[in-house]
Amino acid sequence: MALLNAPLTTAFATAIAHSDPRSDAVAMDAARTAIIDFFACAIAGAADRTTSILAEAVGANLPGEAILVGSNRKTDPLVAAVVNGYAGHVLDYDDVHASVRGHPTTVIIPALIALAAEREFSAEEFIAAYVVGLEAMARLGLSLGSRHYENGFHATATLGPIGVVAAISHLTGASVENTATALGLAATQAAGLRLQFGFDAKPYHAGMAARSGLLAARLAKAGFSGARDFLDNAVGFHSAYAFGAGKPELASENWGAPWQIVSPGLTLKAYPCCTASHPVASLGIDLHREGLSAEQIENIIFTYPPGADAALVVTKPTNGIEARFSPEYVFSAALIDGALRLDHFDDRPVENRIMTLATRAGRRHDESAPRMSNDPSTRFVVLDLSQKDGSTITRRFDGLPGVTDPTDKFRDATVGNPAFADIPDLVRSMRSNADLTRLLALLNQNHI
Repeated sequence: MALLNAPLTTAFATAIAHSDPRSDAVAMDAARTAIIDFFACAIAGAADRTTSILAEAVGANLPGEAILVGSNRKTDPLVAAVVNGYAGHVLDYDDVHASVRGHPTTVIIPALIALAAEREFSAEEFIAAYVVGLEAMARLGLSLGSRHYENGFHATATLGPIGVVAAISHLTGASVENTATALGLAATQAAGLRLQFGFDAKPYHAGMAARSGLLAARLAKAGFSGARDFLDNAVGFHSAYAFGAGKPELASENWGAPWQIVSPGLTLKAYPCCTASHPVASLGIDLHREGLSAEQIENIIFTYPPGADAALVVTKPTNGIEARFSPEYVFSAALIDGALRLDHFDDRPVENRIMTLATRAGRRHDESAPRMSNDPSTRFVVLDLSQKDGSTITRRFDGLPGVTDPTDKFRDATVGNPAFADIPDLVRSMRSNADLTRLLALLNQNHI
């Protein structure tokens, strides 16, 4: 069945099949850095109590050769994709991409690691496939516009299966036709709602997307049929998910020029909580350094552009997991403790010493500002703080804070465990099949 009357899907599939990011040293280096950051998150996340719950529930005892990151176990590839994707996102410490408006690496890398149990490929091919998968997620995210996310979809979950198919199809040399079929099979599995933020189901979205993409690629390769026009069809992806704001042609327009991993690039998280709360975290830490104490504060107002706090769905968290999505809590913890640690966001009840200040905080929107979009320049927060002595403090933060080198983050996340110490240097230099095999062996060790 040939591709007919599907120019947009054909262009997207062709870009996936025929592009080669290996010639772009900047893109490949950025990918290596992002992969180190992901492994920091996934190794630490493997030790989370809920990762073990998920692993047992999805059948991690099944036989197979796919590794579980941060564990000495191996299992079925589809199971490994779910568990590793979850582990990478469970701490909400993994990277984010503005065009995706979500988390690409924690979906794509687990699927590629699972694929390594089924076929041999080089570390350089692995990295290049990741760049292509991220490009597909990011370009598709741009094409959807802002309403997809704001109307309740979690883009990590909905775009993730498509990014995985793009990565696998590129890596395996799938034809344009086969790639288009796999994309359609991934698109029909696109699901995930933001109402799950603050629950274990939120990081499950990442694992779910990794598994769905891997399964879609498998099915297409086996000859399973599906629509090959998911971008063109009148009842296709944009009709269902863009809510009238989509521009499907953007899915392949300017593909790789530059690569999305280069511009706008990934934000590697500085704090283990929702990205949208990071600006107030930085403001809180700055004010702590300046000597401001919680006892001096009467009230706090955060001003966002419209839509910018859509992910921040919690105002009065009861535990640390919910608190990841509460700027009121994040700012208060940052101001009081001068830092944000993983133990600020675990499943224990929130502390009264933090919540006493958090209850004095509120939010508003600047309706005159451009609506928050995929353009990072539309992101800001203004802090207006009133003190008990009648004085005020006003601060503004534009864009997102982040880290450029995840080496310290990796060391902290792995608790100095010497079993993982060689991973960052290996990822920075790996190229061969043997290098990738060694990496997988290093990852396949118990975190604790």
